[in-house]
Amino acid sequence: MQSKREFTGLQLRSLIKPDGELELSLASVVTPEPAADQVVVRMEAAPINPSDIGLLFGAADMSTARASGTPELPVVTARIPERAMKSMAGRLGASLPVGNEGAGLVVATGTSAEARALMGKRVAMLGGAMYSEYRSMPAEQCLVLPADASAADGASCFVNPLTALGMVETMRREGHSALVHTAAASNLGQMLNRICIKDGIALVNIVRKKEQADLLRTMGATHVCDASSASFSDELTAALAETGATIAFDAIGGGKLAGQILGCMEAAISRSAKEYSRYGSSIHKQVYIYGGLDTGPTEFNRNFGMAWSMGGWLVFPYLQKIGPAATQALKARVAAELKTTFKSGYAREVSLPEALRLDTIASYGKRATGEKFLLNPAKGRS
Repeated sequence: MQSKREFTGLQLRSLIKPDGELELSLASVVTPEPAADQVVVRMEAAPINPSDIGLLFGAADMSTARASGTPELPVVTARIPERAMKSMAGRLGASLPVGNEGAGLVVATGTSAEARALMGKRVAMLGGAMYSEYRSMPAEQCLVLPADASAADGASCFVNPLTALGMVETMRREGHSALVHTAAASNLGQMLNRICIKDGIALVNIVRKKEQADLLRTMGATHVCDASSASFSDELTAALAETGATIAFDAIGGGKLAGQILGCMEAAISRSAKEYSRYGSSIHKQVYIYGGLDTGPTEFNRNFGMAWSMGGWLVFPYLQKIGPAATQALKARVAAELKTTFKSGYAREVSLPEALRLDTIASYGKRATGEKFLLNPAKGRS
């Protein structure tokens, strides 16, 4: 039986004060000796996902961000607009750890056989507070990485892979045969493209720049529509008519894109309609909003008949809905294809202190395609 041992390390925290100030800092946190069924992981990699940025910054206006503290223990503050404070009411005064997923090395275990079997193994985890030097987790919630996989390989093996697979499963379970995805050149979009190519599913990719369209085509994407093009609506309608896609997953959220997709779906269906109906086609059209790259209002014109829905979709409630067995099957596929279908790329690796530098925040805060950051809590630490 191993002796008692505690692990002290830094953890990135986000605090919103009642006066409307956001404070980002690094706190010293003690991770106690693991319980019987737990392991302690020394964190080596954790991606900065859009969902993490949402918790990290809250509703703060990051153009007001100011730096203080020391290079080793930086502090960043920013103001939250008064109009946005109501949406932050549930987290006022709470110092919250950040980071949905990550990977690292098991350095201590509890006494159960399942926990002890993970000693010295590199594992991936999902469960919050991953922007930490040490993280305690139940052994059953750890995914052992393949022997040839690094922590960086496994750091993003939950949120994006399960989101992409969840979209495909939603499509199938709701009776659709092809799908549409916006912000399609993102890490998630590239992953979804690989899944659909491998599984023989027709996918309509919507991007916002010609360079992004070119990138996806080099990756084998067949249907790519550039929303900045003057002929976007015609191109999207043609792609929808060819694929028969009637379900879309929208990462943009605000603006007119979700409504445009529904309108183009209706136009595509009408091309093969046998007769006119003033209520539009009877084929159901669905747009799920799962992101908020545009935080403005969602706007649409009712030009798509009456058989339609627009709603929200998030991966973790969806996994709860389909149950443990189906979720485990998705995780098994991710593990088997970790370095191929579900491979993630990163523009830059940063340490915990570097993640709180204003220039670094400005870079990953843009959420730009091809500029995903990887946080390495072990970087620069002895």
